[in-house]
Amino acid sequence: MTEELLTRRAGAVAYCTLNRPKAIHALTHEMCRDMSEALQSWEGDDAVKAVIIDHSEGRGFCSGGDINLLRQSALNDEGKAGRAFFYDEYRLNHQIFTYPKPVVAFMDGITMGGGVGISQPATFRVATENTRFAMPETGIGLFPDVGGGWYLSRLEGRIGQFLAITGARLDGAECLWAGLATHYLPAEALPEAKRRIEAGHDIAGVLSSLATTPPDPKIAPHAATIRRHFASDRLEDILTSLEKDDSEWAAKELATLRSKSPQACKVSLRQLKESKSLGDFADNMAMEYRIASRVLTKPDFAEGVRAVIVDKDHAPKWNPATPEGVSAETLDAIFAQLAANEEWKPL
Repeated sequence: MTEELLTRRAGAVAYCTLNRPKAIHALTHEMCRDMSEALQSWEGDDAVKAVIIDHSEGRGFCSGGDINLLRQSALNDEGKAGRAFFYDEYRLNHQIFTYPKPVVAFMDGITMGGGVGISQPATFRVATENTRFAMPETGIGLFPDVGGGWYLSRLEGRIGQFLAITGARLDGAECLWAGLATHYLPAEALPEAKRRIEAGHDIAGVLSSLATTPPDPKIAPHAATIRRHFASDRLEDILTSLEKDDSEWAAKELATLRSKSPQACKVSLRQLKESKSLGDFADNMAMEYRIASRVLTKPDFAEGVRAVIVDKDHAPKWNPATPEGVSAETLDAIFAQLAANEEWKPL
């Protein structure tokens, strides 16, 4: 068991505590496997009544996955190590989604990418004033995976499509408003919440009793505008709609979208469309694994990570450079079935 994931028992609760503060608790492959193993061991233990997923010190719950591993894999081993990481990470996401005991995720701080993948399937998702939630993958040539297609496609008012392609950040109040959090607690109340849950008190009752009324969600006034501009599943339609709006908000979102990978945006919109028609979370994860297996080795991923994380010049050269350059045939190939022995399967 790696020291980057701390597991312990306290009363009726078993803890998975992320412990990579210098990396804002980004998930490594080993952390995913260790968490999965821990969950399996507690599943049949009658003394464990609930599982809490939280983080140690630092400003983030979990900033995502191991981007460096994925980029090195894309550049050096044709994506083999990256696909292995995705395979086990997605198994963990599904395992939490289907876990037979209550899981409580405390999203106190940055909650992005892989952090979304281990918090959204939890029974209880607790936001605080420190929460910063985002799926920013289109900025590095990827898409909102780890179950993002399932969760975002089921949000009201096309908010999910807006989040998926713009990478917009939501605070804790906005997460509660959107349905991405089940409760909003002040960060100072989290130790008491954990103490009461450890003592065996009803989790919903504990969280409700300690919850406070959040500030007004800043995104709410834009809800109708988002619904209108992001109504289409075609990226070109969304861009055209924003271009026709002379408001400051539309100009800002248009500039944001033009900085993202056109391929990644088109993949994301199709992903959400197809995810919403699926009736099983495992089917969603199998689809996302197919997409990830292909997109990982496309030029945009290595280039996006270079521009945002390695060189930090924030000037990626996307290929294709325009939405029109991303053909239907390219998308069909990204979403196509894998060989039977390569398909993703849950634990």
